[in-house]
Amino acid sequence: MADYDFRPGGSLKFKGGVAEGGIVKKKKKSKPKPNSQSDSTKDRERERVKELLFKEEAELAGGSASGSNSPALQGSDVRKTDAERRFEEAQRRRLEHKVAQLARKTHKDRVNELNAKLESLSEHHDIPKVGPG
Repeated sequence: MADYDFRPGGSLKFKGGVAEGGIVKKKKKSKPKPNSQSDSTKDRERERVKELLFKEEAELAGGSASGSNSPALQGSDVRKTDAERRFEEAQRRRLEHKVAQLARKTHKDRVNELNAKLESLSEHHDIPKVGPG
């Protein structure tokens, strides 16, 4: 029984200490202080870019009669082929039809429709109960 009497305490140790190339933690780099001159030039540049973007958007909105945000519908009609014009017209009609269908149903109607669909499904599709209750 004397063999089993010795029980060392404490946590396990890695081989080698810090001096022997063991655990070496990286030093944190300090962040450079912001330069006020570069910030002001960046701000001016951002403002200039924003103004240009607003001007371009205003020109596109003013020149386009469709009033839609779709980039495909905002192109110029001068350079479009007949097929492109027909495609865009069909796309516009489909969008109007979809919007009209969605506008016809109220939220209550949609909920009732979903409940009816869920009722018609078999028990195989039910969500299994987990836990007591």
